[in-house]
Amino acid sequence: MPHRESLLELEEWLSGQIIGQEKLVNRLLMALLADGHLLVEGAPGLAKTKAIKILAEGIEGDFHRIQFTPDLLPSDITGTEIYRAQEGTFQFQKGPIFNNLILADEINRAPAKVQSALLEAMGERQVSFGRQTFQLPQLFLVMATQNPIEQEGTYPLPEAQLDRFLMHVTVDYPDAVSEHRILQLVRNEAKTGGAGEKRVPPCITQETIFAARQEILNLHMAPVVEDYIVQLTMATRTPEAYGDDIANWLDYGASPRGTISLDLCARANAFLQGKDFVSPDDVQEVAHDVLRHRIIVSFEAEAMGVNADQILDTLLQRVAAA
Repeated sequence: MPHRESLLELEEWLSGQIIGQEKLVNRLLMALLADGHLLVEGAPGLAKTKAIKILAEGIEGDFHRIQFTPDLLPSDITGTEIYRAQEGTFQFQKGPIFNNLILADEINRAPAKVQSALLEAMGERQVSFGRQTFQLPQLFLVMATQNPIEQEGTYPLPEAQLDRFLMHVTVDYPDAVSEHRILQLVRNEAKTGGAGEKRVPPCITQETIFAARQEILNLHMAPVVEDYIVQLTMATRTPEAYGDDIANWLDYGASPRGTISLDLCARANAFLQGKDFVSPDDVQEVAHDVLRHRIIVSFEAEAMGVNADQILDTLLQRVAAA
């Protein structure tokens, strides 16, 4: 596939800049290729913000960071009307949401009214203001972050908004080897003032990204693999067919967006692995990130200390792969 090498080059370059977070880099590229949005959860200082800023350097497109705070207004995201005294008219001034790459930093620190300003933009790729509707750019990706440690002064994301994220990725601390590499990288950058040996970003064009998306859609997927994807989603809705324990752990299953996202992410994973077909392994590789925010865990499961990932582990074991 002619555009795969360009994307693999971008992934290699990103991994050299974001050390110890290979999964985050991989999922960012998946979201880019699958034309979806990413919710990243992890402790402070794990290069979540840096990852999308570095990605913006490697592709053709505009980047904007929005810091979500309790006093943020919806118009701070979508834009507002400005009065033009010379013309005596109001003109819509576009907000930061009209950039190609958006970082919604600490999204759970803003109230629901502000979070809902993202719903239409993420779902319909447009912004409505009064009687006018404005289309967002064709290349549009929102990466939202949230800190799982602090709960005071935060507003949990509603299920309707969570469902609009292609994946919910959890990132952990890097290992000792990566920590040493991070130290060396930061020390070298400090010595040279950031002007040392820095690899030139590949600068992937938007046309390359759009062409790669078409290549992903053309990857071969056997009917049995597609049936496996549907079975996984259906298993979250009818858990009683897979054991009384899972039935007691789940209140609600994944929506059809879960099925669509499983298909797209499995294709993107196969593409980045250099394969020309999608296998059940590709589906299993992305299942947790695609489904963990789409299933609602019951109170009984929470009382037993069972989380969404453990439920998905059990489902993957019991739903037969092709």
